[in-house]
Formats: sequence, C-alpha cells, structure tokens
Amino acid sequence: MAADALALSGIDTYYGDSHVLHDVSFTLGPGRVLALLGRNGAGKSTCMAAIVGWLAPRRGDVRLFGEAIAGLGPEAIARRGVGFVPQGRRVFPTLSVRENLEVARRRRPAASRPWTLERVLELFPSLAKRRAQAAGSLSGGEQQMLAIGRSLMGNPRVVLMDEPSEGLAPLVVAEVGRTIARLKAEGQAIVLVEQNLRLALDLADDVAILNTGRVVFRGTVDQVRGDEALIARHLGVTGATP
Repeated sequence: MAADALALSGIDTYYGDSHVLHDVSFTLGPGRVLALLGRNGAGKSTCMAAIVGWLAPRRGDVRLFGEAIAGLGPEAIARRGVGFVPQGRRVFPTLSVRENLEVARRRRPAASRPWTLERVLELFPSLAKRRAQAAGSLSGGEQQMLAIGRSLMGNPRVVLMDEPSEGLAPLVVAEVGRTIARLKAEGQAIVLVEQNLRLALDLADDVAILNTGRVVFRGTVDQVRGDEALIARHLGVTGATP
C-alpha cells in the first residue's frame, strides 16, 4: 500500500506557554488536494509552520511519504520535497523574476518531469514576458504566480499553499484556481489553506477543518458540500453551500 504523501499524527505545538495546536491529525494522499479550512485564528498557518519546520511540534509526528520529518529544520524539510507558497507571497522585491526562480532551483533525481525555468515560464506566460523585471514592480497577481513558480522550482513532492487568492481580483483568483487545477491534474499533492470557500471546494478532493487548534472534521469534499450546518458552525458561512 502506497504511503500517504503527507501525514500528521497527534501534533501539539506551542508559542511559548500558549498551546496552539491540539492533537492535530490528517493525511494527504498522493496526487490529491487537501483543503485545510477554518476561521481566522483557527491554527491553519501554525499547522503549515509545523510542517515546514518553522515551528517544531512539542509532540506528534509528521511524515512525508513515510519518512519522519518533524523536528528537522526548514532547509532539510525543503530538501526532502516540501514546497511552500507563503501567505503574502514574500517574493524578493529587488531581484528579477528570473532570479527569484533561479534562487529556488533544486534538483530531485526521482522527478519524472522536473520543473525547470523554461517549464515554469511556460506555465505562467505573463512572467515569461517580465523575466528581467524586478519582482517588486509586478502586480499582486503576478507576484502570486511568481511565488507558486518559485515553489515549483524546488521540484517538491508536496506543495503547501497558504491563502493563494488573498487580496487578488476575481479574474486573477480564477487564474490561480486554473493553475492549481493543472498542477493537480499533473499529479502534484497539495495542501491548500484558503478563505475563499468556493475556490477551495472546487479544487479539493479532501477537507480537514480546524477550530481553535483542533481538527473538528476530516472527510471528502462532497461530505462538506452536503453539510450546511458544518459549514455554518465552523466556517461562518451561511446560505447555499458553495
């Protein structure tokens, strides 16, 4: 039986004496998209920080295709194949588009179709036209595409995306959605943190919902769509299910 792409088991994390994540467990299957949902302050970004090594879990286990990675540093976790698209994009503003991509280049010998500069620019034609332009002068949407492309240059086995549609115009949000859908179609395993519930449910196969640092639901996207009470209680969305 194939190992899960990513598995969290019994994760507890703290900021100082403040207990933030409580016994958090969920899995991401190979080639699937897991939407990690919750209200603001539910612990979603803290969960991402624990996975990428920014915040070491006090207890619990994180495994990447069966390999234990909890407690490793961010660089070691990235080398093992975890890519991260952070909230707020965080591109290097004074570097060119090409330099932002090249600085993240990482080879993974087992990759059947590795990401290269040329392939990333083919995925994002608007970046190809601006490859020599300083990243700080790009539009918000272009910076988001650059942040995704920078993650792909590491040839990740799993990609974590933290609020990729935040602050973007509807047309750009749709483009971000098409990009994530294309990556999913190519077999990329993705954890998606997203406040845009319609976008998240359109892209996800599976869903985990956090509330005050605890997992209150794990299941399929169809189960969430069919449970308006669950959506209202834990996500604060009422009315027709997206």
